[in-house]
Amino acid sequence: MIKTEIDKIKIEQHPFEPFLPDGAVMLMLGTFPPKPERWSMEFYYPNKINDMWRIMGVIFFGDKNHFWIDAEKRFDLSLLKAFLTERKIALYDTATRVRRLKDNASDKFLDIVETIDLDVFFKKSPTLRAIVTAGEKATGVIAEKAGVEVPKTGEVTRCTYNGHVFDLYRMPSSSRAYPLSLEKKADAYRTMFRQLGYEV
Repeated sequence: MIKTEIDKIKIEQHPFEPFLPDGAVMLMLGTFPPKPERWSMEFYYPNKINDMWRIMGVIFFGDKNHFWIDAEKRFDLSLLKAFLTERKIALYDTATRVRRLKDNASDKFLDIVETIDLDVFFKKSPTLRAIVTAGEKATGVIAEKAGVEVPKTGEVTRCTYNGHVFDLYRMPSSSRAYPLSLEKKADAYRTMFRQLGYEV
């Protein structure tokens, strides 16, 4: 697709406010939410077939469906927010404004117009010591800002950004399109949480 055609595509603004619990120690970043018709709730990783909240269920509760309300076919938002607040996990995305080059949420077809302002997050949450990205595109945005090479999946890189030191973890995508089983994704995330001092 040539640039003039891309310029004609509507720009989407990020639909959610950052989730920033007091004393957050890690900031989890995807790329950008799917279109609203894919949401099961108005929150991060809203697609009912995305595995992020199943990964968390497996790691912290030994149950992939811990956050899932089967009768209503949605995730339990109040339970999720309580969990994230208790564990001091912040959420947002690396892109704040995008164009969808195709009618889906695939990173491959997202044209990022504007990226996250990391300074805002470090000012509001000076306790942040890790940024966790899921997927190559999201990781690339943070790596570029920090001036480091993009780490391989499952690896961590120490970064400095405007005086803030943090560890950048690149984790497997929670999308079903990513060719890794739920159990192996959970194993990778569990290792990361243990490195950050979580008891899992």
